[in-house]
Amino acid sequence: MGRGTRGKLRIYLGSAPGVGKTYAMLSEAHRRVERGTDCVVAFVEHHDRPRTEVMLHGLEQIPRKELAYRGTVFHEMDVDAVLLRAPAVALVDELAHTNVPGSRNAKRWQDVEELLGAGIDVISTVNIQHLESLGDVVDSITGVRQRETVPDEVVRRADQIELVDMSPQSLRRRMAHGNIYKSDKVDAALSNYFRPGNLTALRELALLWVADRADEYLQEYRGEHNIRSTWQARERIVVGLTGGPEGRTLIRRAARLAEKGAGGEVLAVYIARSDGLTAASPKELAVQRTLVEDLGGTFHHVIGDDIPAALLEFARGVNATQIVLGSSRRKTWQYMFGPGVGATVARESGPDLDVHIVTHDEVAKGRGLPVARGARLGRSRIVWGWLTGIGGPALLALVLTHTHSDLGLANDMLLFLSLTVAAALVGGLLPALASAAFGSLLLNYFFTPPLHLWTVADPRNIVAIVIFVGVAVSVASVVDLAARRTHQAARLRAESEILAFLAGSVLRGDTSLEALLERVRETFAMESVALLEREGDTAPWTCAASVGTQSLGRPEDADVDMPVGDHLALALTGRVLPAEDRRVLAAFAAQAAVVLDRQRLQSEADQARALAEGNRIRTALLAAVSHDLRTPLAGIKASVSSLRSEDVDWSPEDQAELLAGIEEGSDRLDHLVGNLLDMSRLQTGTVTPLIREIDLDEVVPMALVGVPDPDLNVDLDVPETLPMVSVDKGLLERAVANVVENAVKYSPPDKPVLVSASTLGDRVELRVVDRGPGVPDEAKDRIFEPFQRYGDAPRGAGVGLGLAVARGFTEAMGGTLGAEDTPGGGLTMVLTLRAATRTTPDTAPEAVRTAGQAAGQATGPQRGRHA
Repeated sequence: MGRGTRGKLRIYLGSAPGVGKTYAMLSEAHRRVERGTDCVVAFVEHHDRPRTEVMLHGLEQIPRKELAYRGTVFHEMDVDAVLLRAPAVALVDELAHTNVPGSRNAKRWQDVEELLGAGIDVISTVNIQHLESLGDVVDSITGVRQRETVPDEVVRRADQIELVDMSPQSLRRRMAHGNIYKSDKVDAALSNYFRPGNLTALRELALLWVADRADEYLQEYRGEHNIRSTWQARERIVVGLTGGPEGRTLIRRAARLAEKGAGGEVLAVYIARSDGLTAASPKELAVQRTLVEDLGGTFHHVIGDDIPAALLEFARGVNATQIVLGSSRRKTWQYMFGPGVGATVARESGPDLDVHIVTHDEVAKGRGLPVARGARLGRSRIVWGWLTGIGGPALLALVLTHTHSDLGLANDMLLFLSLTVAAALVGGLLPALASAAFGSLLLNYFFTPPLHLWTVADPRNIVAIVIFVGVAVSVASVVDLAARRTHQAARLRAESEILAFLAGSVLRGDTSLEALLERVRETFAMESVALLEREGDTAPWTCAASVGTQSLGRPEDADVDMPVGDHLALALTGRVLPAEDRRVLAAFAAQAAVVLDRQRLQSEADQARALAEGNRIRTALLAAVSHDLRTPLAGIKASVSSLRSEDVDWSPEDQAELLAGIEEGSDRLDHLVGNLLDMSRLQTGTVTPLIREIDLDEVVPMALVGVPDPDLNVDLDVPETLPMVSVDKGLLERAVANVVENAVKYSPPDKPVLVSASTLGDRVELRVVDRGPGVPDEAKDRIFEPFQRYGDAPRGAGVGLGLAVARGFTEAMGGTLGAEDTPGGGLTMVLTLRAATRTTPDTAPEAVRTAGQAAGQATGPQRGRHA
């Protein structure tokens, strides 16, 4: 192939270690070699597996590069040698591998990028647990944190991804037969990483990840080829919502349909018209949005005047396979105005979309009054009104003249009058007036002597026609006025419902400013909404909060702006609102100002609580100074006065005892003052930890220096094989010292305190175990509060700041400190710290250990020295 183009990447993705991805890669290499392709092995690790090692026979292998690191020689892929050899295809195993320090690149996937850039096709392997985005998920499932990861984007860019899968039972049989690890590691691996539950979860992760990638490729292909029809590769169920109470039933039914097919999705969509307030209850829509999200689906808000067309356009845009709609709530007579959304969608969906019409409790109960349309009738109503007002009289005249029916002028007028009333009911006043005028002309021409002339011979007929026109106009006016009043009442009901729900949610405090602005955007069908404020009349505008696609800097830039006082304004973009909608918008704007003020008041209240807590701390500090600090000072003062007394001849033993008392009192003072200063730093937020990576067994012994008789009172069990931790050495030493000193105070003299450490995922736990009286569950959190001493604390136990300082320092370093019951009696303090990400100095690089080996090893705690 030409070296001017980028090479192609093919990845064998394994669901777990040992499923055979390397074997599959080597099998593909043999097939290509048989076809005459120039294929070489750049780096393949067979892990002493006989069948994999046999597959290397007959393939050209590039010699590996030797690198010395900390007295050990490691073998890595020789990128320069592969580039110099320039094969058509290179096999590179373990894409997520970390190279030994001193290599050309830090990660093997970076080596592969170089080969691809040189025009060399690469076939590689990687396990699902090594994908960077799945690190936390795999850690929570298996308890093993994968240190070697590869960015998902690297794998996504592969030209081909082939999943290598195996059932958990088959993989465990392979493990038991010794086909993956040596016999001395099989038991540990089967009981730890390779448990059936772990393997099943990893397999599901791999299948879902590959399915998502396949879905991305399908969407890309459909877009490139402008394919609009639905390909039913995956069940996607669109639920059409009207905002009515039946929506909850539809959402649950769609969720059950999605559960029947693996990987099914539910997409709930509400389509609002673009000419004003929505016809749905915002409260009900919020409930339905929460319900669909709780069931794992997504909620979408779409603008469209033609509801069926917009619904079908959305469904085809997301490649949906099914549409779920509710049976119409319209009454029987309302079908005269059209077949309805459900029937139209079913007719227009075509063979690629299945439409489910679901029955519910609201069927045929009526759709309710039209909401939020002002006094304006819809376009279809006006068209039908004109057809009724003009076409109806013409058709009636045609029928009466051709049937030669002699009903009499009075009856003819009543028939024409009924059409005028119908025109008023459907289309409003103008079609009715036109119907009255047109009807009077037809009556004059066809039914009033002399016939087929525009004159009237009998004066009584003139009076009859005039009365007809008057009655028609009056009835049309009354009917039109009633229709307008009905629409206005419906609009007021919609406004009152919106405002009542809005006021209730704001007063309850369950609506954030962003959520309120989003409600404004959806209610008025806008593109974006922003709340702008400024400090003075000439100060620039700043954005307090915004939602939508467009950011606004000034109210003048918006399509609609609603001032709130002198220095606050609500700005909307998308379209110009009619005047009747601004009343509701003004209420929204006022509520937005209330929410903004409430948020700021809440912030000020939090600050006030912090100040009150500080005052409480200072009050307690004064109480502590008045007692706990004066006690050791009194002892020191008495000892010094005794030593300086000239009338007493102290023996050397007495002098030594007095000096010891002075030293002990000074130590107590130093400890108390240190804790007080530390607590002050924590309260003022001036503790800034300097995070470094250190070994825990270097810090803990230093923390025990101040403990009385540490050799007798403390047993230390901190293995040297623990990973390094990311902490501030000084803060950790002080926290550990306070916790251990507290445990020693309460532990019986004949039962030393145990200080042990172990790993749990990416965390390191330090446990301080005592056999004292323990603490009840309701007091476990209270003992960490400042100036708290539980129960009958020993005399001279301090001011109750030791544990508060320890927890504060631990949380400042990103750790946690909690209390648990000791089995058999006592209290256990658990201090959890973050493990460092890099390798420890006394171990080999993580690069030389496979994921399976790391997971299969079980290291028990090693007994350390006494403090």
